[in-house]
Amino acid sequence: MDRLRALEYFVTAAEIGSFSAAARALGVSLAAVAKLVTALEKDLGTVLFDRNSRGLELTVDGHVYLAACRPALEQIVSAGELVRFAKGRPRGTVVVGAPPQLIRNCLIPALPELHARYPEIEIELRQIGRLTEAAAQGVEVFVLLGWQEPHDLVTRRLATPRSMICGSPSYWEKHGVPEVPRDLERHIAFPYRNPDGVLLDHWRFSKKDQTQEVTVHGWLSGNVRDSLLDAVLAGAGVMRLPDVSILDLLAEGRLVPVLTDWDVLDTPPINLLYRQNHRRIPRLRTFVDFVIEVFSNLQTTADGGEMRARPDAAPRWYRRSAVRASTMFGRSR
Repeated sequence: MDRLRALEYFVTAAEIGSFSAAARALGVSLAAVAKLVTALEKDLGTVLFDRNSRGLELTVDGHVYLAACRPALEQIVSAGELVRFAKGRPRGTVVVGAPPQLIRNCLIPALPELHARYPEIEIELRQIGRLTEAAAQGVEVFVLLGWQEPHDLVTRRLATPRSMICGSPSYWEKHGVPEVPRDLERHIAFPYRNPDGVLLDHWRFSKKDQTQEVTVHGWLSGNVRDSLLDAVLAGAGVMRLPDVSILDLLAEGRLVPVLTDWDVLDTPPINLLYRQNHRRIPRLRTFVDFVIEVFSNLQTTADGGEMRARPDAAPRWYRRSAVRASTMFGRSR
């Protein structure tokens, strides 16, 4: 039995929860994965997986063995990559999880430059909103929005965006430009529903010693952010958007921000997350350093050289059971 390969197949199957999905990820046959994992179980004298109609579930021994052998396997992989890196060849696939808006507007425009610098690094992108999603299994590096809770991952703040209230030129021409935040109550707003299921329909603003809050309404909402944005670009309504994700639309004049003398509160930060030992793996370290560079440049461009203080505390609706943010403030319809 090829024990190293058996360990690789076992860890991959455990992380994904399926022999067939593990086979696809590894580029081998289903029979090869099942055969080696079964041989590993026989050698250990125990059952590592419960096989059932829902897929694979680790047994108690399986959990113990996974916790013990995963670091060893990662060290072996890391050692091989360090040798290749010493020869100037960081290579391999980096599995990256991020929400669609960051993939589309921040990562995709930058990744060709990464490929030009390191042509032997490949990127696999997965749409992820939260670490708890099933699709997060097997992801090596996360780029996520939100106020992260304590966990066993290294967390680094990539950017603290500034939210902007934006509409198309045709929308503002037809409906008029708000002079103060409360004027938004008479506008058509398309609130976004975040990955925790909270409709972000309560917008808070501050300017010096003034604060204003408004519960917005419109005929369109949902968790498909880019579809809402398409409707805004068509002149149908307005949205609250983080500046680093719309720099091109602002530069082209397709989106026009208003109330720019007010700070829009409750804007989630953008964070980079990865396991502590991944920093030693050359392909992952290369990607992490590149992403830090990308978001540093985006933040600088968005700020225009002006450092702005931004509130960092999580709002009251964050990770709560409320269906609408406005219910946390007693302003729901």
